[in-house]
Amino acid sequence: MNYFDLNENIIWWASEEVIVPYRDPFGKVRRYFSDFIIRVRQKDKTTKTIMIEVKPEHQKNPPKKQTRKTQKYINEVVTYATNQAKWEAAEEYCVDRGWEFKVLTEVDMGINS
Repeated sequence: MNYFDLNENIIWWASEEVIVPYRDPFGKVRRYFSDFIIRVRQKDKTTKTIMIEVKPEHQKNPPKKQTRKTQKYINEVVTYATNQAKWEAAEEYCVDRGWEFKVLTEVDMGINS
């Protein structure tokens, strides 16, 4: 958030302001609140709106198949499927508005975990 405040090319930003409806892996309609939405001034002086979700890197990839279906593995599978449903809905929401959608991780931000 400090980066947003200090970057002169970020015209405006908000946290958890946009509601995106999505269908969870079990078929229930839910509401997804993205972490951030920012409006950025580009080099050519045009603006671009970007919806951003921040997640740990390991949540971007499907869980590794396990021979034993432990509760931890089941939770990872549900989390991955839920994130995918949210992100697909967010991508469609953004495309409909001419925005961009990004999922950022600690790797993208250069943060060592």
